[in-house]
Amino acid sequence: MQVENKYDYIIAGAGCAGYSLLYHLLQDPILSKKKILVLDANFNKGNDRTWCFWEDQAGPFESIVCKKWSNIEVLKGSMHRSLPTAPFEYKMIQGIDFYQYVTDFAKGFDNVEWVASKILSIDSINTNSARVNWEGGSANAGYVFSSINGERIQSKLWQHFKGIVVEFDIAVFDDTVARLMDFNVPQMDATAFMYLLPLTDKKALVEYTLFSTTILLESKYDTVLNAYIEEHHKGQAYQIQHSEMGAIPMTSKKLTSNDGAVVSIGTMGDAVKASTGYAFQFIQKQTQQIVHQLKLNQALNPAVHHTRHQFYDAVLLYILENQKMAGDEIFARIFKKNTAATVFKFLSNTSTLLDDIKIMTSLPTQIFLPAAIKVLFRR
Repeated sequence: MQVENKYDYIIAGAGCAGYSLLYHLLQDPILSKKKILVLDANFNKGNDRTWCFWEDQAGPFESIVCKKWSNIEVLKGSMHRSLPTAPFEYKMIQGIDFYQYVTDFAKGFDNVEWVASKILSIDSINTNSARVNWEGGSANAGYVFSSINGERIQSKLWQHFKGIVVEFDIAVFDDTVARLMDFNVPQMDATAFMYLLPLTDKKALVEYTLFSTTILLESKYDTVLNAYIEEHHKGQAYQIQHSEMGAIPMTSKKLTSNDGAVVSIGTMGDAVKASTGYAFQFIQKQTQQIVHQLKLNQALNPAVHHTRHQFYDAVLLYILENQKMAGDEIFARIFKKNTAATVFKFLSNTSTLLDDIKIMTSLPTQIFLPAAIKVLFRR
């Protein structure tokens, strides 16, 4: 399509971060009138992602939550810990529903334009202007918000996974309980667990997740997923309805630096929590924060992870990277000795110091204290 060559905002990359920023911009009565261009190589993404998070109230995307749970469970060896999540609920949103919801909402604004094309370059001109070049065109903007990974991400540790949605012919699941972590799977010299989210009593997302330095071949995930389903539902017939794979960097180092009018968001904007890979709610916080700063005409600061919790993340990553303690043992201890609400607040960076102390006292001092000192002096 023919586009104008000057916009207030260009959103480069229409994934979770790009769509979230667009949605929150359009929620504001003033910023919703700005000229906005959304760029992506392909807007026909399908159901390429599933996002899970917890909330203690209805959020902005409540209407597209496809399932929520008020109980979780964590398994390791003979430990089977069942926990109510109150006051939180654990929620799931499917990527296809999220993309469609934001797209439908944006159709009500004739100041939003869309271009499906490969982005070639993004360059800052000065603090008030940046330029984007794509196959077939280019444009300037007051700000470019980019979630594009222009270079290969460097990370020692990755959270990587393959998930499949399976449906059985008969009822086999308790769909009131989300299995957050089942560590009774091959650890692959890493931290590995099965994540099982029942959507009905016959259908569930089953996902094999690892924290490790190397990403597996797809066949390796399939072997473990098939064995897990066979072990727990021996001989029962089922169909695979959907599959998804992903890899998320687990690093406390900044992936990019903001350059003038080019602002990184999402994974590239360090929205992902380094120690766990949780991203959806941090992306909402980041994009809402940017909208607030734009409204007040403030310098943009997309950072959502701050000193205390960044330090905790760095300590845990140091322990995992250097194999000071097995990850399955760390998480099993945390969930065994704390309520789900305490753990959720800690993982959301909303915990109090008292909450932090409860988490820290769940873990062996002789391992975590030297690691904390090491990280502190490394900084």
